[in-house]
Amino acid sequence: MSARVRTLAGRGLALLALANAVVVVSLWLASGGPSDVHDLAGALTSAGRVAGLLGAYLVLVELLLLARIPLLERLYGFERLAVAHRINGRLALSLLLAHAALVTAGYTVGDEISLLDELDRLITGYPGVITAIAGLTLLVAVVVTSAVAVRRRLRYETWHFLHLYAYLGVALAFSHQLATGTDFLARPVARAYWTALYVVTLGALVVFRILLPLARSLLVHRLRVERVIAEAPGVVSLEIEGQRLHRLRAQAGQFFTWRFLTRDHWWEAHPFSLSAAPDGRRLRITVKGLGDYTASLAAIPPGTRVIAEGPFGSFTAAARRRPRVALIAGGVGITPIRALLEDMPGGPEDITVVYRALRDDDVILRSELDELAGRRGVEVHYLVGDHDAEPLSPERLRALMPDIATRDVYVCGPPAMVEATRATLGRSGVSRRHIVTERFAY
Repeated sequence: MSARVRTLAGRGLALLALANAVVVVSLWLASGGPSDVHDLAGALTSAGRVAGLLGAYLVLVELLLLARIPLLERLYGFERLAVAHRINGRLALSLLLAHAALVTAGYTVGDEISLLDELDRLITGYPGVITAIAGLTLLVAVVVTSAVAVRRRLRYETWHFLHLYAYLGVALAFSHQLATGTDFLARPVARAYWTALYVVTLGALVVFRILLPLARSLLVHRLRVERVIAEAPGVVSLEIEGQRLHRLRAQAGQFFTWRFLTRDHWWEAHPFSLSAAPDGRRLRITVKGLGDYTASLAAIPPGTRVIAEGPFGSFTAAARRRPRVALIAGGVGITPIRALLEDMPGGPEDITVVYRALRDDDVILRSELDELAGRRGVEVHYLVGDHDAEPLSPERLRALMPDIATRDVYVCGPPAMVEATRATLGRSGVSRRHIVTERFAY
């Protein structure tokens, strides 16, 4: 897809989303809108209605942003979609909370009763209010647990399980809207349009999150685990074989979401980066046992069928803008860096690898890194230990790479390490647009 076609397609999709938002607002206008406002109670209720409509619409946009729709992935890339997903989610929840608060306040003022009495009246007298409260509670829980500070404290399995409740929350909100929404009661065209939005969103999720990965993984590529290799204590590599893997167009540095079809793993899907450059015959991931799930992968039997969604991410050589590059990894974040080192073009002076680890045991794939570095004439610097308060300080980086300000810098590792390194690189003279990271880290 050419840059011009990509730009036109991106603008077209943005206009489509905006056009639907205009239609959503027109539903509010057609059912009264500002003309229904005669007092404070009417103003609060009317504002709550339009906030609810727009909030519900943005929730559908939220689902589509990460529905793994190939066109969106090609146009915007996973990183930009993830950022839009985060911002849009907060805006959608804010509008839904405003809807609940404004409508409740409007009815309370209009009925001239206490807030508690009004809440009791709404819950007992209006169908669907209980389901709406339940749906909103679920969406609040999803957004709160997605906050960086909270998510870091949760196991991935817990976070993923809670995130699935978003779909239940959306379903509950939909039933509430059609049951009690003034904009839809006795208005068949409006109900049909609103239902169509939900049906299209559900169809996209079913096709791109379920049917397409199933068909590609099990029928087209026939993915299965070929070997499980112990790399170090608590670290294993899984080699996945298949057919026509070149058609995946995977690149070094990208990741897939993997689902291993064993009795204990089939219901969980986890993201892992490729730890070797794809060669059209196999895909490889390397996993460190940081929790129950990752530790259990060492026991995956060869021959296990695999469902993979992807490839995703822009942490690839295509993001490179400058002749020279620095590849900085922390901990198990070395996996995509190792794949890039194998595949990224450049001579001995063009590529430098810096690997930060707290202990010698945390250094993984060292023999492969040394072999690749020797073959390509590339320097790999191991910064091991916690004796230095800031091992990736500007002074240390400039000592390793005096020209770091003129390089592209790829960074992968734990979120805290990535954010600290980005700040350090800024103090080292590297502009933000020459720092390449991925929202998913290893």
